[in-house]
Amino acid sequence: MSDFLTFHEKFTPEEFEAQYNLREGRPDYEVTVIPDWMTRSETAKAEMNCTLDIRYGEGEKQKLDVYSCGNPNASTLLYIHGGYWQRGDKSIYGFLAKPFVDAGVNVVVVGYDLCPAVTITQITEEIREAVTYVWFNSEPLGINRDNITVMGHSAGGHLTEMMMGTDWPARNASLPHDLVKAGIPISPLSLLEPVRLTQGLNAGIRLDAEEAEAQSPMLNHPPLTDAPQMVVVGGAETDEFHRQAQMYVDAFATKTRKVDLYIVPEVDHFDELNVLSDPSSEFFKRVMAIITS
Repeated sequence: MSDFLTFHEKFTPEEFEAQYNLREGRPDYEVTVIPDWMTRSETAKAEMNCTLDIRYGEGEKQKLDVYSCGNPNASTLLYIHGGYWQRGDKSIYGFLAKPFVDAGVNVVVVGYDLCPAVTITQITEEIREAVTYVWFNSEPLGINRDNITVMGHSAGGHLTEMMMGTDWPARNASLPHDLVKAGIPISPLSLLEPVRLTQGLNAGIRLDAEEAEAQSPMLNHPPLTDAPQMVVVGGAETDEFHRQAQMYVDAFATKTRKVDLYIVPEVDHFDELNVLSDPSSEFFKRVMAIITS
């Protein structure tokens, strides 16, 4: 594991910040990217059968949205948004649900409380609460609890990996060991120590070394089943995001556990979601193959 922890020696502090503080490389993020996603999501919600703001926990943002394809026996996709655990909202991502619902998949988009009001440790626990809620309430939600795929982007990719490393029966004896049937971490943060070292990002997250280690999938939360995973990274993302994805694949792929790496050609950290929302894209088709297998 030592090579995972000496990465920062390759960069000056300024270069290191640039590897992780991705919004700095997209000056249009607030003026174009997010407004476009919000507009598309509002349009998509008007076109879909959806139930919004279902409370699954006591936290202010512990709510989820369910987008129904009309078939309660269809596969279920549970999506966790990104934003470096300190930004974002589930309401922005209805546009991602639309192509999956159209393809016959029920989609659950999960909200969660944000740093610095809560810690990453608490956020991880909130997502576990969401998954548990979905499983126990699948019938009234109109979804299939026996075929759940978890997918998340960026911080949501980290949380996806944490779900793959969760001992579900230890939380509740009624939960199956293989509750999550597949995982799709998109641009995940598999090791949190680099985030702790970025002053601009960590000012809002407030990670210390102990929590960075405890909440790193690479160090303390390996997958606990052989459920297949596809780890995704954009072809135009930084070297560190490619390393974050590759290290997880290298560490946890086995003869019995399929963990593949898929590189979305020529797109950065944000535009890869636009590719995912295109049902004609190879990315979307690969995700559908996992969800419905």
